[in-house]
This record gives sequence, C-alpha cells and structure tokens, in this order.
Amino acid sequence: MNSRKVVFLFNSTFIMGTTAGFIIGLLLDWQTHISDMVNLSFGGVVMVAITAAIWTVIAQMGFFAYLTIHRFGLGIFKSVSLWNKVQIVLIVFALFDLMFFRHYFFAAEGESIRGYAVMPLMLLAYGLIVAYVKRKETERTAFVPTVFFIVVVTTIEWIPALRENDVTFMINAIVPLLVANTWQILVLHRLHRQPNGKQPSVEDIKSER
Repeated sequence: MNSRKVVFLFNSTFIMGTTAGFIIGLLLDWQTHISDMVNLSFGGVVMVAITAAIWTVIAQMGFFAYLTIHRFGLGIFKSVSLWNKVQIVLIVFALFDLMFFRHYFFAAEGESIRGYAVMPLMLLAYGLIVAYVKRKETERTAFVPTVFFIVVVTTIEWIPALRENDVTFMINAIVPLLVANTWQILVLHRLHRQPNGKQPSVEDIKSER
C-alpha cells in the first residue's frame, strides 16, 4: 500500500459511507426533512450529513485499528489457524454480549431475551455473506478475519448508538458503519493488486473482480 492507495481508500470509503448514511437518515424522517427544505431550512439535512460522516470516520478508524490488531495477533500466536480460533471465540463473546447486555439494560420486566437475539444473528448473517465474498476473491484463511471485522469491530464502533437504545439512532449508525466496513474489507485486496505507479480508481477496482 502506497500513499495513493491509502488516499483512495480513505476518500472512497468516506464518500460511500457518508452517502449511505445520508440517504438512510433522510428516509427515516422523510416528512420532517421535506417540510424543512420546503421552508428553506436546511439545518436538519446538514446535520444528517454530518452525522453520517462522523460514523463513517469512526468506521475508518476502526478498520486501521483492526489491521494493526490483526498483525499483532498473527505475531503473538505465530499461527494463522490459532489466531483464527481466537477470533472465533471473540466473535461468539461479542454476539452474546450484544444480546445479553442489551436485554439486561433495556428489557422490560418479564421480556424474553429471544427478541434481543435477532440483531446479533442478523449481524452474523451479514458478516458471513461478506466473508464468503472475501474468501471467494482471496483465500480460505480470510473468512474468519472478515467475520471478526464485520461482527466484532462493527459492534465496538456501534456502542455509542447501542447505549441510547433508540431504533432510529441505531439504524442511522449501523448503515454507514456497515457500508464503510464492507467496502474497506472487500476493496483492500484489490488495492494490493493495483500497480503502485498510478492513482487507483473505482473502475480499476471493479476490473479486479
């Protein structure tokens, strides 16, 4: 990775995550934003864009943090297989915590924990899909790290919204996080294949599929 590739990764991720977050933010409160724009009041729309951008930047920081952690993990455990097993354990803990602690802090008296399992299972299913694509385009050993990144890292990035326990806020957060993280994890190996002497473009990345 040279500086051009890093700049492309940052810019493309920022645009995609912010755009996705902006769109979902508008859709979740469409009537209010339409009314504001009709009255030439754009403060709410601007705040939606800023919020989406903030979540996208959080996703970018999480991605580079994960790359560092991944290298440390490989160095400490000296084996891809062992490091993958450790990541599987952490994935299970993250999913359990996402279910258990949300139920513990926010469930009404007598409310079943089963309803709180839906979100972790949906996140796991999405992570498995992304990991399947990653493995298909790279190698078998990339499957577990991709699931770990999508599930564990995204959950950590999502914590500020989870603490509020507001469905609209959580959706506003998870969409740019997942879009940004999915793009980053799936574009990384394609960037590595690009020659270092030219500025990468979206067209070049698509041609790597």
